[in-house]
Order: sequence, then structure tokens, then C-alpha cells
Amino acid sequence: MEIIRGILAIFIAVSLLLYNSSNVEGRSRYHKPKNKSSKNPEPPVSPTPYNAPDPQNPTAPSSPSNSPSIPSDPYPNDPGNTSSDYIFNVMDYGAVGDGSTDDTNAFRQAWKEACGVESGVILAPSGYSFMITSTIFSGPCKPGIVFQVDGCLMPPDGPDSWPEKDSTQQWLVFYRLDGMTLTGEGTIEGNGEKWWDLPCKPHRGPNGSTSKGPCVSPALIRFFMSSNLEVSGLKIQNSPQFHMKFDGCEGVLIKKLSISSPKLSPNTDGIHIENTKAVGIYDSFISNGDDCISIGTGCSNVDIDGLTCGPSHGISIGSLGVHNSQACVSNITVRNTIIKESDDGLRIKTWQGGTGCVSDINFENIQMENVRNCMIIDQYYCLSKACQNETSAVYVTGVTYRNIKGTYDVRTPPIHFACSDTVACTNILLSEVELLPEEGELVDDPFCWNAYGTEETVTIPPINCLREGEPEGLRDISSYGC
Repeated sequence: MEIIRGILAIFIAVSLLLYNSSNVEGRSRYHKPKNKSSKNPEPPVSPTPYNAPDPQNPTAPSSPSNSPSIPSDPYPNDPGNTSSDYIFNVMDYGAVGDGSTDDTNAFRQAWKEACGVESGVILAPSGYSFMITSTIFSGPCKPGIVFQVDGCLMPPDGPDSWPEKDSTQQWLVFYRLDGMTLTGEGTIEGNGEKWWDLPCKPHRGPNGSTSKGPCVSPALIRFFMSSNLEVSGLKIQNSPQFHMKFDGCEGVLIKKLSISSPKLSPNTDGIHIENTKAVGIYDSFISNGDDCISIGTGCSNVDIDGLTCGPSHGISIGSLGVHNSQACVSNITVRNTIIKESDDGLRIKTWQGGTGCVSDINFENIQMENVRNCMIIDQYYCLSKACQNETSAVYVTGVTYRNIKGTYDVRTPPIHFACSDTVACTNILLSEVELLPEEGELVDDPFCWNAYGTEETVTIPPINCLREGEPEGLRDISSYGC
């Protein structure tokens, strides 16, 4: 009997030993990796998810009504994570952050590692200024990559400091990415002043002329052939040329940005989009030397809400149809926006000789403050006096101006609809348009040419030149190739 009890005791001891060993192995197998960063203990806050479904009502939208399809939270089932276990602090890769040392290699190495993991964060920490040269950050990457700028990020200071081997057409390029976020509480500084002073720039030559010589200037940030993008929170300023460009993209959310450059800085568009669909631009401030937002060909389903624009050249669709090209733009909405101290307000501009169509354009709840050309359709756009008359034109139809109020600069009429001789503008709708002079007397002669539409309410100033009905020989919109 004693022998049996001894055998049982040995058996139980061995079983307990094997069980504990198995548990230890199981725990070590699922241990989470440590943060890559050791120099910035505070984890970055993840950007606020946009259009994420309400768990109580999955069909209820969280974005502004009538907005296009915008990228949602790439991890809708993640229970509220606010940090990443993969933070790649550029300081850990040799960045100096003194504003003069070339930190390009550190950013490239951090990008390479972050690109290979899900939810990787490239962190440019606060308290440092990083100078990097022209760089393409390319994918594809694992989902959820974040480029977070909490410090200051800048290019070399002017054309004389620009490396000869680098492109002078662009600085930061994000290419072939899906689900990327560019965010942070820092500043992207363009160092554009020396580029603006090139003698080839408008009015920089002798006696206010334009001189010959190298003139290409880099766009500050470019997204190319990418999808499901978010840009938020940053201050972007003083770009040599366009501040941000989106080309060949789909699903773009831009929110709470501040973009600024001096009023006379040439060609410094705030946000330029072309061949890009499903774009939302919300609650942002843009002040610059050209268009706050410019919309080129191939764009559709663009929603702009809560923008403060100016001083600037306003919000432009175009220019379109240059060199007899085809242009298609549709379903553009601008609402709840302020435009102030600007050379133009809401503008559609096309070249003679183009083809295609601009349709379903809605401007609603716009406040003008001392703006020239508050509402303008210009189908005779030309940069010189040498442009010849052409018979073909981009067809403009379905443009609504609703609740457009405020003041205009009396140097030009506040309403100007100059449509093609051969392809009339149609279905223009005006409702609750009330524009008064900032100073001086009321300009009561709005200009219309071959423009057809309707006034739902009396317009101030009165507009008597809008034709009723439709022009003879009007073709179906599909015949314009869009």
C-alpha cells in the first residue's frame, strides 16, 4: 500500500510540473513587443476616426450630411486604442533636429521599418526642427501607417541650397499608399521666400516684368496614386509653390489644417486636387497667394465644409480644357464657408477649345468679406492676350448659388457669368444672393453672356441678364464624354 501511495505522489508532482511549464511557454508566446522608441515616452494620440460606424446604429453616418464616401477607421473593431506599440522615433535613427543637419536618412530608415508593420508610427518629436531633402515615401505598406509631425519639418532653404540631384518639382511625396495618416501638432515649414523671389516669377523682373531663367519650384507635399488618406491637425506654411497636391487618389479626409503664406506669394495654392474622387475638406483655415482650393479635371464627389479662406484667390474649379483637352468635374459642394479679402470668390474657369463637362456644383451658405468677383464663371480664361477664339468648350451645367451673402470690392462686378458663344451654360440657380459693396456705391450691372438659369428669389444686386429656359440644340450631358 505504501508503494502505491508513493507512485501516486510522484505521478501528481510530475503532472503539476508539466502544467506550469506549459503556462509559462503560453504567456511568453503572446507577449507584446516593446515600443521602438525610448526617447519619447508619451505615445502619440491616434487621429480621430472619421465616419466610424455607431455601434448602436451601424447605418447612421457620423460625417456631415451629403458628404462623399470618406475613409473610415481602418480598425473599426479595435476597442479604443490610443497608442501604437510600433513607434519609430526618428531620433533613434540618428536624426539631429537642429534645423540645419540633413536628417533625410533617419526619416527614410524610420519609414522603412514602420512600413513593414501594422499601425506603425513615424514620429518627428516636438522640440526639434528637422531638415530633409526631397524624398518619396512609397508603399505599399502594412495598414494604418501614421506620419506624425509634432516638431518642425522643413526642406533646404531656397534653390541655392537644393541638392542638384533632387527634383525641383516636389519635396515630400507619398506614393502608392492605402490607409495612411499625416498628422501631428507641429509645423511643416516650406522655406518658400527665396523661391518666390526668382526673377522668373510674376512681377519679379526689372520694372515689374517677368524675366527668363529657371522657374520650376517644388510643391511642398504631394499624394500620388493613393487611397483612404487622412491629413489633420498640422500647420503648413510658406510653400515654394502648391502647399498640398492630390493626384490620382480616392478617399481623402482633410480636417483642422492651417495653411498659410503671404498674399503676394506666387502660385501657392493651398490644396490642389486632380483626378481624385471622394474628398472631404473640413474645418480648416487657408490664407495664401493663390487659390485656397483648386479643383482640376477628373475630380468628383468633393465636399468642402467649414472653411475659412483668405486673403487668397478664393475657391476655383479649373482651369479646365487647356490645349484642347477634355475635362470632367462633377458633384462638388462648398458650404458653410467664409471667403475674405480675396481677388476671387467662387470661380469656374475654362479655356476655349476644351471639351468635357462641369456639372452638379453647389455653393451654399457662403459669407463674402470684401471680395472681388464673388461669383464668376469664365469660359474665356487666358494667361495672355494671344488666345484665339475657339468653337468648342467645356459644358457648364447645374451650378447652384444658395445663401451667398456679404460684401464685395467695387472694382469689379460681384457676379460675372461669361459663357461660351457656342456652348452655353445651363441650369444656373440663384437663391438668397445678397451682395453689397464694402464701400462706395452699389454696382448694379452684373454681367452675363449666353448663361441660362433661374432666380428663386430677388438677387442683390439685381441680375437681369440670365436667360430663361434652355438654348436651342442642347445636347445630352453624356455626349460630352464625361
